[in-house]
Amino acid sequence: MSYTQKLEELLTKEVIPDIDDRLDEIFEEIAGEKNANNEQKDEIEELREFKDDLKDVLDDIATGEMQEDECKEMIDDILEAQQDEE
Repeated sequence: MSYTQKLEELLTKEVIPDIDDRLDEIFEEIAGEKNANNEQKDEIEELREFKDDLKDVLDDIATGEMQEDECKEMIDDILEAQQDEE
């Protein structure tokens, strides 16, 4: 499997769903509180921007604009970030 395929799979099956899950959690918190605090608003904005950036990466993969070395570097960064969270 190429790095572009691995990155696409990682983004579509893990990273983006994780972002969606976190957004859902924040919206549930807000619904319970009936109001969003500044920290929640900031996190929502950051997550949405990050998700948009990842969708752009997926578009670049689909159009062949991402090089294998760029994909490998991004995979390494994602895996490192995931390890840091644990």
